[in-house]
Amino acid sequence: MKEFSVPMRVYIEDTDAGGIVYYVNYLKFMERARTELLRSLGYGKAATLNGDLLMVVASAEVNYLAPARLDDELMVSAVFGRVARTFIVFSQTVMRGDTCLCRGRVKVACVTRDTMKPTPLPKQLIATAKELMGEPQ
Repeated sequence: MKEFSVPMRVYIEDTDAGGIVYYVNYLKFMERARTELLRSLGYGKAATLNGDLLMVVASAEVNYLAPARLDDELMVSAVFGRVARTFIVFSQTVMRGDTCLCRGRVKVACVTRDTMKPTPLPKQLIATAKELMGEPQ
């Protein structure tokens, strides 16, 4: 799949007292990229796949490589890394030009709104994600 990326700028609210992006804000940047990827596939409210299904972060692994600073222009990517029946693993990067600042793998699970228990992803989302990954369906 061609990498899906969105541009972002670092604002003062993203930084600590030293003007460096606070570590947890990289997760916010990644969340925005995943949301925009799903939006581009027709899921306008990415956290809510329909009235009964929600997408929730089940786990995140993040490697911080270099700091982003106030006013930096970043590109944040989201790529389908693995698609299973009830979850998707996204591979993500935060870049400043050619420099990778942060890498992450985020597992997002599909749950029912009522019980918050895992439930199958919509078949169309699975098919689209696998198609974008170049996997047979």
